[in-house]
Amino acid sequence: MTPDPALLETTRCLCLASRRAARTITREFDQALRPHGLRATQFTLLAALHLAGPKSIGELAELLSADRTTLTRNLAVAEQHDWVVLRAAPGDARSRIAAIKHRGTRALAAALPAWRETQRGLGEKIGAPAAASLRKLAGGPCTAAPSSSKPERIPRKRLSKSRAAIRHQTNHPVNR
Repeated sequence: MTPDPALLETTRCLCLASRRAARTITREFDQALRPHGLRATQFTLLAALHLAGPKSIGELAELLSADRTTLTRNLAVAEQHDWVVLRAAPGDARSRIAAIKHRGTRALAAALPAWRETQRGLGEKIGAPAAASLRKLAGGPCTAAPSSSKPERIPRKRLSKSRAAIRHQTNHPVNR
């Protein structure tokens, strides 16, 4: 089968390029943080909790633009390492609050020089304009950092309806 020349433009797909770039960047950070017993996702989680203080899982997911299920799994691993503590929220036992522990702060501090070096090296590789574009596309810097003015954030769009919402549609097979 001969490839359709009209599809050649898909080789320049921004979605694919961004996913490949994200995997490459994550791999670099993971490699640098490995000697400190951390992965990039764990470092980011600890840094956010250190800067923002205790947060509910929902607030933390919003802060990190993370899926709640993935975040819950990452928090469980961090809790096993004794880096964070999860406790019931005051007034609502169904909601849990995550907070960094002293051991998490020590792990974060120990890994910070390796993170800085990787951040500097990747910044040099992609250049300041590309790094600024990535941050802008991501909605600005993580707003956990103390500041008097919050950067403009691009609102996250829900990708799909919940299962409950789909089931309650009149044309859904369950409701016929």
